[in-house]
Amino acid sequence: MSKRFLVLLGLVLIVAGGVAFAAAGSGPEALSPRPPATPVKLIFIHHSTGEGWLSDSGGRLGVTLKNNNYFVSDTNYGWGPDGIGDNTDTGHWWTWFRGSSRTTYLNALYDESGINCEYTRLANDPGGENAIIMFKSCFPNSHIGGKPTDPAKTGSNPLRGQDCSSSYMKVANVKGIYNDLLVYFKTRQDKLFILIAPPPLIKGGTDSAHAANARAVHTWLVKDWLKNYKYKNVKVFDFFNVLTSNGGNRNKNDVGKSTGNHHRYRNGAIQHIQTVANNYSSYGADEWDSHPTAAGGKKASTEFVSLLNVWYNAWKASLKGR
Repeated sequence: MSKRFLVLLGLVLIVAGGVAFAAAGSGPEALSPRPPATPVKLIFIHHSTGEGWLSDSGGRLGVTLKNNNYFVSDTNYGWGPDGIGDNTDTGHWWTWFRGSSRTTYLNALYDESGINCEYTRLANDPGGENAIIMFKSCFPNSHIGGKPTDPAKTGSNPLRGQDCSSSYMKVANVKGIYNDLLVYFKTRQDKLFILIAPPPLIKGGTDSAHAANARAVHTWLVKDWLKNYKYKNVKVFDFFNVLTSNGGNRNKNDVGKSTGNHHRYRNGAIQHIQTVANNYSSYGADEWDSHPTAAGGKKASTEFVSLLNVWYNAWKASLKGR
């Protein structure tokens, strides 16, 4: 294989109906989608969409993680000190990871080994703290004001600690919150933090401008958020993009298809691709409900877990010799 061909793999590929980004990852190391050899503790901060995704009768994320040797725990409504589990909107991540009580919240999070909704997991707790921290806001956080190209807010951010109904829920502030989190994440390179981008809303739950802003923010997260972050312990999964194309209807997915909207490990590379021009959910439970169907959840599980394996292996390799 020529050097020229390898370089081209990292470039933007123009495909019918959209743009595909194929990247072999930063650094010269090969990507490894192999599951961990021994059980790894993972905790997922979520609410109702996360429940559906984890569920054995829904998206089957719990089973899929189990089959890849991850011991899964989760938080939900009412969980933790001060009921912090109630607060999972974008602005709330400041409270979790940068606020004055973060040590209290995060110590509880790292030590949590319980199940707070229904899913299958490995039978035996391997012990110790959670090594992987997944966190996700729900679909109302994909209703974002401002303009798609607005740069990240620097300095004091009015969205800090606010819920998704805040008038400050705008592109610049959302980007600024995510940048704020990196200040903490770089101090905990012993943990792998994985942001699950908020899922899309159905067409009846938002409008074209706000949905386009959400698309812009989540594409920024994948392409630009970590450009200057030199560590391997932070990753983002574009749950939004994955749920914006289906196989013909809300109950049929397009997992494994060469076209569609995907974020996955494919043919030795990490692929983030959009060939369907759509910023609304393709898997809404019905015309009024943005919760994804089981078909959408299963697509996301398949695409996410192969990426998780790649990211976990790269992170563990980065810790050697430290």
